[in-house]
This record gives sequence, C-alpha cells and structure tokens, in this order.
Amino acid sequence: MMPEISMNVLDITENSIRAGASLITIDVAVDEAADRLKIVIEDNGCGMTKEQVEHVEDPFFTTRTTRKVGLGVPFYKMAALNTGGDFSIVSEPGRGTRTAASFGLRNIDRMPLGDINGTIYTLIRFNTDIDFVYTYTFNDKSFTLDTREFRQILEGVPLDSPDVAQYIKDYLDENKQETDGGAQV
Repeated sequence: MMPEISMNVLDITENSIRAGASLITIDVAVDEAADRLKIVIEDNGCGMTKEQVEHVEDPFFTTRTTRKVGLGVPFYKMAALNTGGDFSIVSEPGRGTRTAASFGLRNIDRMPLGDINGTIYTLIRFNTDIDFVYTYTFNDKSFTLDTREFRQILEGVPLDSPDVAQYIKDYLDENKQETDGGAQV
C-alpha cells in the first residue's frame, strides 16, 4: 500500500499517460462538513472495454507487459473503502477513463493526502506534451491550474523550462496555501 494518497494519484495518472491521454483532469476536493476527501481523475485516453474495467480492480490483471501484477488500482480502491468511502471507474474505448475515489476525511485509517502539489508539479514537468487541469477545493475555496492557459500565455516557451517550472511550483504552493490556509489533509 502507498503511504500517501498523492502517490495513488500519481499512479492512476500514469495509467492515463500510458493510455495516450492528451488531457488529464485532476480534481481534489476537501469538504470538512461532509467529512469527505474526494479525488476524481479523468482522461481522454484510449479507454477500456467493459471486460477490462471489470478486471482492472484485480491485482493479478494488468495490461502492462513489464510486470505480471497491477496493484495500483486495487490498493487505491481498498484505501478508499477502508475509510468508509467509495470508488468507481467508468471507461469507454476511444473516449477515456474516469476514476473517482472518496475517503472519510477524519477516519483513522485514511492515509494523508501527502504532497499533492509535488505530484501535480512532477506530472506537468515531466509530461510537457500533455495538458493538465488541476482543481483543488477546500470547503468553499478553490483554485485551478490549467496548462492550456499557461501555454497560451507563454507562446511556445516550454513548461519544463527552469523559470516556467519554478513559476508552476510557486503557483501551486501559493494557491494551495491561500485556499486551505496550510491545513494538513
């Protein structure tokens, strides 16, 4: 099992990247009143057949040829269910995949969210040919980072250039701080 939920987000998003997605949306929402942490990852990759979706939660099923087991999705699902949350995957060939997990926010078995900003930064920095839309919501405040908007403003300057990469990191850190006041989720 992974020690932080952000590592599960990285793993699921890497599945989207391997599926050929050109746009990946990641929504992280903390709702203290509802005692919920919800994470939705959606992509426009190749999608999966109904049979693949039925097998994706099986740890002994993987489409990868480099290993014989696929533990990411089963562990992510187990992590959500162990907190009284839920988990779902909806996919359609040629249209993409949507994964949603919710966690009991105050449940003793919930792993910490971890360094979600570091995860999002890493995804953007090392996958510059993919667009990401990341939204972080904490109760009634939120912010969104959309790499398509950054590309438009940058007029061809790559997202992984040192100054741009540092700006993205600072943007994530400053906006998360403004949104959640430094809360440890």
